[in-house]
Amino acid sequence: MTFTIVMIVCIIIVLGVAGAFWAAISKGYDYKHTIDPHPDDLHDNNHQQSLSKAEHK
Repeated sequence: MTFTIVMIVCIIIVLGVAGAFWAAISKGYDYKHTIDPHPDDLHDNNHQQSLSKAEHK
């Protein structure tokens, strides 16, 4: 009787931990990862835009 209760509790704990891992992995894959552009790239891009605007005038 006691062994059966212990086994049921252990199985419930294992399933709970597996479910927590599954939820964390699913949430991680659903997250949209982004990075900020490098400041030098922003400066170069703004410089190129200002040059192209000057050419159109």
